[in-house]
Amino acid sequence: MTSALVLPITKVSQLIKNKALNVTELYSMCLQRINKIKDLNAFITITENIGSEQSAFVQNCITKEVNVSILGGIPIAFKDNFSTKDVQTTCASKMLSNYIAPYDATVVEKLCSKGAVMMGKTNLDEFAMGSATVSSYFGPVRNPWRSGLKYKLRKRSKLLHDGSNPVSSNDNDYAVNQKALENGDFFVSGGSSGGSAVAVATGACFGAIGSDTGGSVRHPAAFCGVVGLKPTYGLVSRHGLIPLCNSLDVPGIFTRTVDDAVVLLNSLAGHDPKDSTTVTRQYFSFALPDNIDVSKLSIGIPKEYECPGMTPEVIDTWRRVADAFERAGAKVQQVSLPHTRYSIKCYSVLSCCDIASNFARYDGIRYGHRAEGESLTEHHYAVTRRQGFGIVVRERILAGNYFLLKKNYEKYFLKAAKVRRLICGDFENVFRGGVDLLLTPVTLSDAVPYSKWILTDHREHNAIQDFCTQSANMAGLPAVSIPCSLSKAGLPLSLQLIGKQFQEPQMLSAAKWVEQRMDFPIMDLECQ
Repeated sequence: MTSALVLPITKVSQLIKNKALNVTELYSMCLQRINKIKDLNAFITITENIGSEQSAFVQNCITKEVNVSILGGIPIAFKDNFSTKDVQTTCASKMLSNYIAPYDATVVEKLCSKGAVMMGKTNLDEFAMGSATVSSYFGPVRNPWRSGLKYKLRKRSKLLHDGSNPVSSNDNDYAVNQKALENGDFFVSGGSSGGSAVAVATGACFGAIGSDTGGSVRHPAAFCGVVGLKPTYGLVSRHGLIPLCNSLDVPGIFTRTVDDAVVLLNSLAGHDPKDSTTVTRQYFSFALPDNIDVSKLSIGIPKEYECPGMTPEVIDTWRRVADAFERAGAKVQQVSLPHTRYSIKCYSVLSCCDIASNFARYDGIRYGHRAEGESLTEHHYAVTRRQGFGIVVRERILAGNYFLLKKNYEKYFLKAAKVRRLICGDFENVFRGGVDLLLTPVTLSDAVPYSKWILTDHREHNAIQDFCTQSANMAGLPAVSIPCSLSKAGLPLSLQLIGKQFQEPQMLSAAKWVEQRMDFPIMDLECQ
């Protein structure tokens, strides 16, 4: 029997509305799944009381035949840098380990108002600084693939078409799961939104919200084999998202299917008077057809994205999907984004400057960790921040303050801002030249073992693994990570589509087309 926890949101919503699935029972199933994956460390806080009340309320509406939205009763998780009223919001840092937010972030408010059920707050790199979710004050997040968990790999196409009916395991067995790493080692989940990606991949929830500053949604989505959507900057409100870099941060979406990502996007997009960076243009909800024609699309393949360190398996997956587009009639052409090579360095300067400014608020006086026994002196601030922040956060604050010194401001910050404008211009030139979408890798390899990751400087890993994702943030463009195949090691390999600003319908239509052709399997832990 196929578990409801591997079905898409659209199928589960139908079961709920038809009274074939009880919302409180579904919520209980997700709580059991969270307990089953607790060793993966995907969650920081479980909001059991809130979730119980929300699920009971939706089930009461169903019983009384009150109409509910498509998200009514659907379990959702939130990255722990989104404010949640009366619930801990820690940013995975000692600095905020006891902070209780006094209000809900707009994304939380919007989803819960539509009947979504909050499962909890997910783990992340401290203050979202990282590409592996290993710098959390609460410990690293483990990738569910080859983690020692027992699972079957269900054919995505079978679940999408026949998911409401019993499915025999013979029809659904895609591959045997691989052995776990030895000596307690594990594969990293990607970052910084690793907890959200793991929660969705394992069926602990049907969707999760993360934040994407340089690839922090798409990167863990790629490593964990789920869909990761970064909308156009300004399409989804940042109100209540504890800021990392104001000009780059974008709330992002994790789901198991592209259609589910559209469902969440339709509920989240639109102007928010509480966030001046959201656009005022009207957002129109949309749905994707099952039969998608890509023959009129022009797909660009940026030559600069095939970079040193990219594995042959990633390149082969990239070429196979490009060939599939071409066979379907799309025009596939090589394009150039010449300033891509400067993007990581540019990002490093601009983001650190933003961080230095934003993190001045953590002084141990108004809220957050405070060093005991210290008077209000410069020494107090230093001790508080040294105790409250991890090494990665402290390094970025120091770097940002250095770049913003009067003697360095023009040399670093202004020069980086000019380079950012050139990066944006590269995308504008390509799209103006007739290209509709860009097809690129997401990461340079499949997931990396933790033991290997920690041997390398975190800044080097960020530069390597964010190479293909970071430029989209610099230009404020929408991008989506789509799982495509499994590597020889039994780990997910994903590709990225980058679209024009506010052209999410076109980009996600193409993403669904890729999803249909590649038929990447969905992890099913129900066999345990």
